[in-house]
Amino acid sequence: MLIKKYYSIKDMTFWTRHETLLFILIASIPTVAYVIFAQKWLVLPWTPIALVGTAVAFVVGFRNNAVYDRLWEGRKIWGGIVNSSRSFSILVSDTVTNEYANDSNKLSEDELKKERLTIIYRHLAWLTALRYAMRTKKQWETFMEHRTNREWASRINIPEFEIDEQEAISEYLSESELAIVMKAANKCTVIQKLQSQHLRKLKEKGLIWEFSFLALEGHLKDLIALQGKSERIKNFPYPRQYASLNVYFVWIFLLLLPLGIIPEFAKIGHTVSESFPIIGKYFVWFSIPFSTLVSWVFHTMERIGTVGENPFEGSGNDVPISTIARGIEIDIRACVEEDPENIPKPFEVRLNVQM
Repeated sequence: MLIKKYYSIKDMTFWTRHETLLFILIASIPTVAYVIFAQKWLVLPWTPIALVGTAVAFVVGFRNNAVYDRLWEGRKIWGGIVNSSRSFSILVSDTVTNEYANDSNKLSEDELKKERLTIIYRHLAWLTALRYAMRTKKQWETFMEHRTNREWASRINIPEFEIDEQEAISEYLSESELAIVMKAANKCTVIQKLQSQHLRKLKEKGLIWEFSFLALEGHLKDLIALQGKSERIKNFPYPRQYASLNVYFVWIFLLLLPLGIIPEFAKIGHTVSESFPIIGKYFVWFSIPFSTLVSWVFHTMERIGTVGENPFEGSGNDVPISTIARGIEIDIRACVEEDPENIPKPFEVRLNVQM
């Protein structure tokens, strides 16, 4: 997620430089053929091209609206994870006590704190496994295949691409639990199962009051529901028929555009030549930068939709799940009064992008 006010002109130029050169080439070829080689047949009426452009604008706008809805829904889901995680940690901190335990089951304060930390750490393992699951590449996710995006990704901080998943999760689980989790296809669900089993054992010992146990289980249910919603966005792509037609329509328009602009600029050149003969003679060449500009606008709008349709993929415009998860970790480890020296720092922000 970009955290500065705007993308700079330099950023946009870097991001679209290859496409811009291609648009210049597409506009130059028919212009050279028309002017230099007198191929006057390389023209089309402007009206049908304008109609195609209008249709393309509607299609691109529809897609971008749908993509923004996916992005915003993803942010709301992770906002829910933030709230539920904080509530869960506060309940754990206040309800794991000796109040309802028999004398034989009572623990020392240090042992109680250890039990609380075990629960909190297991929740952090769930958060870590979830963000790694959201970064897993799907067949339809093409962000990293574009060379400009690969260059951009190499300059920003994507922790899930830099740190091995097992290494990251191992910070929060015992060796026995880690072995169970790493064998699972859905690690997040298995971690929540282990969490529920642990809470039940504490309830049976009287270290958690029965009603508090139900409240904690309710939070686990909410977290699993939020996990499922996040997985729904991750595992169900923006419908491919809309995405495919969007690309095809844009490129049809971009290829036809110079053929409609060239004769219009030639007509303007004839008019201008009456007052400014030299300018009028070469005015048709202005169709190249004009075609490039219009092509750049339409293609960039389409590409913004492509980049944003998968909000957990790892681009600079995604939901910043790494930053959110680390923020949750800092908050809830403070809630259980862990040593501040052991609480990690936020992930580094590079190029004004939170991941």
